[in-house]
Amino acid sequence: MSHDRYFLGGHDLEMEEIRTLLVEAGLAGRLVDKALAWGARASAYESEIRAALVRGETPVLIELADDLPADIDRGVLVDIDHHGTRAGADQPTALEQIFARLGLPATAWTRRRALVAANDVGHAPALRGLGASAEEIRAIRDADRRAQGVTAAVEAESRRALATAERAGDLLIVRTTASTSSAIVDFVLPEYGGPGAEDLLVVMPDTVSFFGRGAVIERLKSIPGCWYGGALPERGYWGAPITGEESDRLVACVRRSFSAPTP
Repeated sequence: MSHDRYFLGGHDLEMEEIRTLLVEAGLAGRLVDKALAWGARASAYESEIRAALVRGETPVLIELADDLPADIDRGVLVDIDHHGTRAGADQPTALEQIFARLGLPATAWTRRRALVAANDVGHAPALRGLGASAEEIRAIRDADRRAQGVTAAVEAESRRALATAERAGDLLIVRTTASTSSAIVDFVLPEYGGPGAEDLLVVMPDTVSFFGRGAVIERLKSIPGCWYGGALPERGYWGAPITGEESDRLVACVRRSFSAPTP
């Protein structure tokens, strides 16, 4: 769109592909990217958004949580996202939404872009659904971790944590000193030589994350401050800033979900 100005959210592989898409469309001069981390908020761009509005431009906010002041008219903003209430296997990813907004021809939707979009919705299972080989899955996941800034040290800690994981029925519980679960979710995959896990609970110093069946995520969605997404309602991911005794209680609660038959 000729009057759009694009504000990029937290960096991952999908956000990098969106950036590439905009540059290839000749819109490099209309994107604003502060290389934010996952969970980025629109307030990081408040001054730039206000300036865009003064110029008569349309701010397109890409995966940015709305914490802007009330005086900014939401009616003139375009919100591109695929998380929270807008998540779901049948909902377009942020990459697909931007692709459609640009009105690009179908030929520009490459195999790689299809894999990036599938990865963003449903991780490895969605990639397998597109017929991705083990090599393709590893390539996409490796690129996603790099985009997120996952270091070799974090990857080493993730492998250590997986080696000491515990099983509770179908649930794999992993405790780590790392602050991200990305490498753990990858290294558990058979494509990386991992044991595989349909349901995974990762306990980090300041966060607890669950990856697996949607019925469990549905029960966890009521926890304040949480986030969720993925190929819901069947499967997805969930996380919340939980520590200490509260973390222990949550682990016990999720564990109980797998001690009896679940949907």
